[in-house]
Amino acid sequence: MPELPEVEILKKSLNKNIKLAKITKIKINNRNLRYKVPANLNKILTGQIIKNISRVAKYLIFHFTFEKKLLIHLGMSGTIHLIRKKNKKSTNASFYHSSNLPKKHNHIEIKFNNKLKLIYNDPRRFGYFRLLTKNFINESPLNNLGPEPFSLSFNFFYIKKFIKNKKINIKNLLMNQKFVSGIGNIYANEILFYCHLNPLKSIAKLNDKNIFEIIKNTKIVLKRAIFFGGSSIKNFKKTNGGIGNFQQKFKVYGKQNSSCDRIKCNGVLKKIIIGNRATFFCPECQK
Repeated sequence: MPELPEVEILKKSLNKNIKLAKITKIKINNRNLRYKVPANLNKILTGQIIKNISRVAKYLIFHFTFEKKLLIHLGMSGTIHLIRKKNKKSTNASFYHSSNLPKKHNHIEIKFNNKLKLIYNDPRRFGYFRLLTKNFINESPLNNLGPEPFSLSFNFFYIKKFIKNKKINIKNLLMNQKFVSGIGNIYANEILFYCHLNPLKSIAKLNDKNIFEIIKNTKIVLKRAIFFGGSSIKNFKKTNGGIGNFQQKFKVYGKQNSSCDRIKCNGVLKKIIIGNRATFFCPECQK
């Protein structure tokens, strides 16, 4: 599943290509995604101009010239592709880049007046499209999210209050979207390495220094991931079709049995399962 950095990169690519474009037609090939696609999506959005595309956590928000907003969640395998009319095999807006889309998974197609067509492709169909109102930030699912990692709301006092009297490990805390939005498994692993924290450490044992380190390193890791174009796992690629490079900067993710590359650490990276997710860490320097 794409995490905050990958969705941020996709947002920037879409703004570059279709901001201020007018929707001329929406074709729904399959409404049966995680939630049914609104049957009247074409009627409501055709003729609308895209004012802007924003991101909240792992969600894309399309803003139009009227009060409705379109929320898109990519789920586990959803991808967005922009196809140029004269070159139907080229895609330039998906980090799962492919020149040959499996058409049976092309569930939604949106045509624009600038000769571009957006295709939503999703083999597992866990993603979804949802229409929201102008007060979209107060609607489900956005109203259940914690603060953005880059926001001023994600601060020492907020974390101290949130973790009070809770008994979970720090890895599960970072992946809790009600605590902080947009962080998934890959970046939780990396953040904890930078913080010198064992993923199994109880949040009840976090001291003030640990909390400040979590705030600082969350921002550092996510900003670096965005800078390097996201993380390429299997066929995971950035918006121009080239691979994202942040996976080359991984300190722990997917590197079990490798030597820890922290200076003066002789540890060997270990893989365990926490909450049904693969977790990677150094048992020597992450305490």
